[in-house]
Amino acid sequence: MSDENGTPDTRAGSADTPGAPGSAGGPRPEPLRFFGTSWVHHDQGYPARRVGVAVGSLAAAAVACLVLRFAYQGLRIAGIGGFVTVLMVGMFAVCSALAFRHTWNGFSRRPDPERQASLRGLLAIGFVGSLLAYFFRSLTEAPGEKLHREEYEAARQRHHKRASRRTGNPSKKRRR
Repeated sequence: MSDENGTPDTRAGSADTPGAPGSAGGPRPEPLRFFGTSWVHHDQGYPARRVGVAVGSLAAAAVACLVLRFAYQGLRIAGIGGFVTVLMVGMFAVCSALAFRHTWNGFSRRPDPERQASLRGLLAIGFVGSLLAYFFRSLTEAPGEKLHREEYEAARQRHHKRASRRTGNPSKKRRR
């Protein structure tokens, strides 16, 4: 299990546990957050889940912007000066843009864990950008579906190659 989020520490296509469901028949798809494995065949309410994720992420981004507006108004009421206000607005704008880009790129390739850990603060400040990236990606597919589908298809092809090379039971092979 992953320490951070409690999800299994397996990649798409892994069949690491003998006797586990799907291990004998080949690789198993990696579940996506909010979608499980419904992204494989677009079943089990996949379209409704995509709509729900899109609406939810957009609503969360709107609420986040409202909270940021209250913070901005608090700075104005405190009268701390224009320079600090501009720095705060600029910081949230830049961090949101960087978080959007980082999140968007994370949907097409696996992020480096060390880099992810070093950017954790920036991503927390720019959470609005991450929410918007999630919203825009969910308009076309489940966020991360393309990456997981590529990995799953590659694992299935590797499994098919290994399974097709084997013929018969090796214990019944005649000795010469």
